[in-house]
Amino acid sequence: MAEENGSGQDDADSVMDDWAAALAEQEVADSASATANAATPQPADIFQSFDSKPNLAGAPSNIDMILDIPVSLTVELGRTKIAIRSLLQLAQGSVVELDGLAGEPMDVLVNGCLIAQGEVVVVNEKFGIRLTDIITPAERIRRLHK
Repeated sequence: MAEENGSGQDDADSVMDDWAAALAEQEVADSASATANAATPQPADIFQSFDSKPNLAGAPSNIDMILDIPVSLTVELGRTKIAIRSLLQLAQGSVVELDGLAGEPMDVLVNGCLIAQGEVVVVNEKFGIRLTDIITPAERIRRLHK
């Protein structure tokens, strides 16, 4: 019985090691692009500008009040419009054609709002997404007015 728990822990450690390796690989790629994007403000810098009052001793800053609010993060492969007649004819094994192309970046949405694009990665048979492009706040606002 003790061996099973140890083996389960080893598997969990192995999964965490694989994710750590994937994250380390991403950090290397990020550091290479960081020099190119040195003039771009970082998200932490952007949110700092919203905090108009100085932080009083021990008082939470404005941003601290919202950090634990859950949001829905969605990765979208593509979309399509389909008639109800066709929808009702779908069965196991049916293929629905989407407007996204194979190899095209996936849209990353938070509460339905596009915030980034990325590519699908697989680590230990689990899907993840590596962000390749973050949508700037100005671009998000511009997209709202369309």
